[in-house]
Amino acid sequence: MRLHLLDNRHLNLLLSYDRQGSELDQGGPGLDLMLKEILTKANQFVPSEAGSILLEDSVKRSLSSECHELVFVACFGAGSSKLVGIQLPVNAGIVGASYLYGKPFLSKTSKRETYLSPKIDQLSRFRTRSIICAPIIVEQSVCGVIELINRKDKGYYSKKELKLLEIFAGYTSTLIENVLYARKHSEMSKRDGLTGLYNDRYFHLKLDEEVRLAKRRKDDLVLLFMDMDHFKEINDEFGHLTGSHVLQDVANILREVVSHKGVTIARYGGDEFVIIFSRASLNQVVDVAESICNAIRKFTFTSVPIHPKAQVVMIEGRLTCSIGLSSIRDHIDMRSSNDNIRHLLIRQADEAMYRAKLNGKGCVFLAEPK
Repeated sequence: MRLHLLDNRHLNLLLSYDRQGSELDQGGPGLDLMLKEILTKANQFVPSEAGSILLEDSVKRSLSSECHELVFVACFGAGSSKLVGIQLPVNAGIVGASYLYGKPFLSKTSKRETYLSPKIDQLSRFRTRSIICAPIIVEQSVCGVIELINRKDKGYYSKKELKLLEIFAGYTSTLIENVLYARKHSEMSKRDGLTGLYNDRYFHLKLDEEVRLAKRRKDDLVLLFMDMDHFKEINDEFGHLTGSHVLQDVANILREVVSHKGVTIARYGGDEFVIIFSRASLNQVVDVAESICNAIRKFTFTSVPIHPKAQVVMIEGRLTCSIGLSSIRDHIDMRSSNDNIRHLLIRQADEAMYRAKLNGKGCVFLAEPK
């Protein structure tokens, strides 16, 4: 029995969104080998000429509630090499019925059969006589289907064999749930609990990775270091709840203003934020930094009442930010070690930010030329 599998990168992409449509980290266990083991065992218990595991395209589902397709991720049998990665509309075939209704199906092919799709047989040049399939259910919603085709040494499948396949569908569900849980846990460990941005620990790891890539590609890398002006005054006057609310608003402003690809936005600590711009020029980042300053200056922050009768206060024009920028190409000797480049980027951006504060706050300063 030879199994054909979707490569692990594309397989991870299919599961890169959770059930609520939130994007997840794509790291984690090798799903392809686990799905291969499940399909192999299912075939050992119910010997069949062919079989497949199909998963929904969660990326398309996250973009449109009406765009549901199933993707062949693991297959065996004649012509199965042509099926891997093929998308199947959920309204086609017995597999689609199992997905839509969330029920197992046992089918015998006949002219009157309405649940079979000839498209797959045409593609694989395989003649389907009978099918059993069962839904793969994760967090109370169907995310895929496992199927077996043409029972060996028998005319048709039995209800007992359909029950066996349901068990293997359950194994697949548990596997995917464990992978998604591990990814959520991994993603949470990278995030700042208050703002939802990346935390300082992940920032240092990411900066080290981006420095290595920039040196290898001979690209520029720009670091933005930002500190809120007058934040302590707001915190002291309106309380820590208001301070926390302000930091959440600032994080949302950064997400909205910094729309470039290849950026990493992190909370560095307290009211400090850092942003890594990979494959961006210093001039481009200066424009972004100015936009951040303007957006924060114009934003209307609100206080959080500390007791039921307190009034919400609009905080306008009192909060600004000071930003410092450093880049590998303009401010760092590229011949330095990776660790030294990383430390220098942070130090020089930090020093530039302090010069911005000394120059009146609410502005952008560049690091000293190398």
